[in-house]
Amino acid sequence: MDKALKTKPCRLGDQNTSDVVICLKDREGRHQQFYSHSSVLIKRSKYFAERLSNPDPSNSINVHCSEFNYDHHVNLLRLLYLPTELILDALDSVKSAVGILQSAVSFKCDEIVSCCIQYLEAVPWEDKEEEHILKAVSKLGPVAMPIIARIQPVDLAATKTVLISAIRVATSIVGPCPPFGNELKTSAQEQVEYMLGEDEDTPLVTADDEVRSVVRTGLSHICATFEKDLSSLLLEPDLASETADEKIMHSLSDLEWMCSILGKMDLMKDFVSNWAESSSNVLGVIEDKKLDSFMWGLKIKLIEVTAKVLEAVGYGNVILPAPIRLTLLKSWLPYIRKMKPLLDKRGSEDTGFPYKMNEDLCQTIEGAIVTLVLALPSNDQADILADWMRAEQVRYPDLSEAFEVWCFRTKSAKRRLVEGLDGAGNATLTL
Repeated sequence: MDKALKTKPCRLGDQNTSDVVICLKDREGRHQQFYSHSSVLIKRSKYFAERLSNPDPSNSINVHCSEFNYDHHVNLLRLLYLPTELILDALDSVKSAVGILQSAVSFKCDEIVSCCIQYLEAVPWEDKEEEHILKAVSKLGPVAMPIIARIQPVDLAATKTVLISAIRVATSIVGPCPPFGNELKTSAQEQVEYMLGEDEDTPLVTADDEVRSVVRTGLSHICATFEKDLSSLLLEPDLASETADEKIMHSLSDLEWMCSILGKMDLMKDFVSNWAESSSNVLGVIEDKKLDSFMWGLKIKLIEVTAKVLEAVGYGNVILPAPIRLTLLKSWLPYIRKMKPLLDKRGSEDTGFPYKMNEDLCQTIEGAIVTLVLALPSNDQADILADWMRAEQVRYPDLSEAFEVWCFRTKSAKRRLVEGLDGAGNATLTL
């Protein structure tokens, strides 16, 4: 044979120089022949090396595949003919690289497996692609560690460090972060909430004293900022401006977010205690005559936050002394009772008015208030029920259930007292 022909690089599909034919077949009947070279196949694939060690008289190798990996098998055959240094550049997508990787594993093509691993480790993935990658590399052992390292769980110390940093940004403890501003803070809040989602490590992280201390510091900062922004409304020359509304609503949104994450960390008592302490100041501002016709979004949002507080206390998730529970109830019950008809009236006059107490919110508040009332000392219950029946707005919240229970308990208490006195008298006579 000519010497020049011997040194000429082999090309897949070159029938003139081919000494073996690869026949790809799938279940759908697709069939394609690839004129190949045993020297290339033996060098790049242990699978083909084993097959060619027992040559078939017909010099052909049948490979059966599915419709899903057919194209990946074809791409693998083409890569076998590339120099090693060019294989990486030939990979052009995560989907293709995963498919070629699986084919390369099947045909024991170590160089191509290594290149696919290197490619997949370096490029970004979509969430849906990650599952396919994990499935492809799960049984590869140490060779797949560069990929596994990207997604393996970090240790608790690293998780705690990231969470603390995110909480500091989310609560603005570290101050504003130009040029990102509120966008970075919002993103941090979303990620903190996600990190506190239920998994086996969450209780270990949320129980950490340093994490809880940072969260409490963040709560104090957010509460102080909200009260400051709320008080500044009374100095605002134009309460109808979007700037004034956006600022206070953003501040209240931070407070609502904090309420959400504290519930996941068993720190709701801290939020409730802060809310109980600040209620008189909050109501003093929001009920100022200057705000009578403005800030309806703020007013309904305050009721929603208060509903979460009342629910936590009313159903025993947060334990507070009776005097604080009574103060909380006496602070917010009159306001809620006043706002409900005002919001309903505005809604009936203007069908486009968006600020309403929906049925779920109303039921949540009513149920929480009933349980709160019934957990107070009898005399305090009597004061609240008497005030409720004297009010013009008796319909909401409906405390008739609490009233019925109070009446029953009052009679039962009197009966027990009389029975106790009778018992004591009879015991004296017997002596």
